[in-house]
Amino acid sequence: MTVKLDFEECFKDSPWFRAAVEEAEAEIAEFETRLEKVLKLCSAMLDAGRHFEGTSRALAAGLRELGGPAPGDPLVRETLEKFSESLDHMMGSHEELLDSTQQSLHRHVHTLLKEAARGLREARRERARAAEGLAGALQHHAEAPRRRPHDAQEAAAALGAARGQARARALDYVLQINVMQLKKKSEILQFVLRLMEAQATYFSQGHSAAGRLERYRAELGTQLDRLVLEAARQQRDMEQRHAMLIQQDLSQETVAGAAREAPPGAPPMEGYLYKRASNAFRTWSRRWFSIQSNQLVYIKRARDPPTVVVDDLRLCTVKPCPDLDRRFCFEVLSPSKTCLLQADSEQQQQAWLSAVQSSIASAFSEGPPPSPPGQSPEHPGSAAAGPRGGAGGTLGRTSGARGGRGGPERRVLEQVLGLEGNATCCDCREPAPEWASINLGITLCIECSGIHRSLGVHFSKVRSLTLDSWEPELVKLMCELGNSTLNRIYEARVEEMAVKRPQPGCSRAQREGWIRAKYVQKKFVTQLPGAGPGWGGRGQGVPSPSPHHSPRARPLGPTQPPGPAERGGPPNLHPGALLYWAARRQSLPTMADALAHGADPGWVNGAEESRTPLLQAVAANSLLACEFLLQNGASVNQSDSAGRGPLHHATMLGHTGLACLFLKRGADLSAVDAEGKDPLSIAIELANADIVTLLRLAKMRELEVAQGQTGDDTYLDIFRDISLMASDHPEKLARRDLKLTTL
Repeated sequence: MTVKLDFEECFKDSPWFRAAVEEAEAEIAEFETRLEKVLKLCSAMLDAGRHFEGTSRALAAGLRELGGPAPGDPLVRETLEKFSESLDHMMGSHEELLDSTQQSLHRHVHTLLKEAARGLREARRERARAAEGLAGALQHHAEAPRRRPHDAQEAAAALGAARGQARARALDYVLQINVMQLKKKSEILQFVLRLMEAQATYFSQGHSAAGRLERYRAELGTQLDRLVLEAARQQRDMEQRHAMLIQQDLSQETVAGAAREAPPGAPPMEGYLYKRASNAFRTWSRRWFSIQSNQLVYIKRARDPPTVVVDDLRLCTVKPCPDLDRRFCFEVLSPSKTCLLQADSEQQQQAWLSAVQSSIASAFSEGPPPSPPGQSPEHPGSAAAGPRGGAGGTLGRTSGARGGRGGPERRVLEQVLGLEGNATCCDCREPAPEWASINLGITLCIECSGIHRSLGVHFSKVRSLTLDSWEPELVKLMCELGNSTLNRIYEARVEEMAVKRPQPGCSRAQREGWIRAKYVQKKFVTQLPGAGPGWGGRGQGVPSPSPHHSPRARPLGPTQPPGPAERGGPPNLHPGALLYWAARRQSLPTMADALAHGADPGWVNGAEESRTPLLQAVAANSLLACEFLLQNGASVNQSDSAGRGPLHHATMLGHTGLACLFLKRGADLSAVDAEGKDPLSIAIELANADIVTLLRLAKMRELEVAQGQTGDDTYLDIFRDISLMASDHPEKLARRDLKLTTL
């Protein structure tokens, strides 16, 4: 019910008029409360609609991505695209509905609530003030005394003015009430009408959009019925196969390759094997192995390039290893290395042995293998190359006659073979040698390399120049020595003794007799001045030569090999002292001379705190001298009188490259000196961040190995990078970090 006030009744201001005003005010107040509630609900509806619109558009985008640009089911992709397009169109109509609702709400509801109600409240306050003034004027007029006519006249005049003001404000207030009563009806009806029109437009557009898909929905339903029937048939077939396989013994592993019929083009054998690393940690890592193109390769992840373990199976043999603690082990032997592998079962072990033997047999009939998958002939892979292993400072394999190799690797190979005498075999003078003895620093042909391997690693350590990867320090070691230098030592008396050297193409017996006489019996080595029985053993109390000692000089004839003095060492020293002296001066030819005369790599100088040649090389920060001594049998853990080994001294002197080398060669991390300090505590005390990092990584690696975890290749990558830097840019490792903190 809407209360309408009469303007004439306003002048009377009767009790009935006042009651009508109060009723109208209560009705308007209740209307304002309800109007505010509608305003809040509409605002919440608009917010929810915006959220619904945003999430619906996101759903449409997600459905498009589900269909995706990648190859897939065209029916699914088309259906998702059509629904997403229809949903986007509906959300466009929904956005128009929200905009229209918001505009109508602001134009009608918000205006009515804020502007009309505000005018009404202002008119009410003015009427109340005027009524209060009229009441005061009436009181004053009533109290005017009869005996004071002047006061009575003034009171009458004031009463007239107050009555006029009160009636004017009352009329204004009545007008605002009547206007509010009229507006609330029209504004509410206009607001609802706009909402109805917006809703009708929205649903009409939605109906049209849905109608456009009516035919497509019918066709899709027919296809879906067929798909459901086909899926049910396929599910039944899979369930039957599943039930059949469940009845079999699933605990037995299927052996790939030799145990099944391989499809055309598939590897003859592939599967997971454990591989023992060749580094100091001797960790076992599980890798996916396969035989491809007469090569044994493995990968860690699907996208990794294959790592070649055996480059040519024609040069290999395979045999089981029953003496190891781990079961089902076998090894693949080549002239350059031995790869130890472990299968999961005896059946798998036998399958791999059979497959490798068959591949070796077929390799001879197929000829030279092509480049392995994923590698070009110019850049073949390597068994020792890690994820970051490149050509910089690493001597890798060559293809064919080395003509296919380019860049830094070719230059390194040419540098080794370009040394004096290295272009032919050190023993038989066969041209183009492809093998080397890394502890002697010489190049060998394939026939002589086989005899060197039979001598044992304490005499000669053979490695291929074309099949193996080389660490940078070994490359520089080869360049520091060479065939001519070693032959001046090991063939010094050949001319004097009138012994005939073996020639290219000679028999194996001739080669073997010559090599054993040369390296094992050392028949052609000159005797050092003052040499006697027992030389080369561990010396006790033998003083080191004075650094100011002047060696005797004599001319070097065309066939006469240089003596120790001519090669840079002082005369009249037994071999151990000569090795000790040469190690400090980084003279590899003199060190090789001392070893040829029987020097013990672990010789101890009792006059200088029981130091060894290896500790002398550490003091000189000579990576090559340390590597040479380690390759020739020096112990990486032999300590001096203070209990400090090579790793202790490298840490104390801040030689990061040497510390890395000793860790790779199996240095004992837990060894403590006489003061009870291990290398890590010394490195932390000296604030050497690089060595602290190396030692902590090595300790973490030891812990993982002790717990039976294989870990990843991060440790090896870091050691490899530091080795490259120590060999090529040692100055970058000569730094200290004084901000080092203990973790």
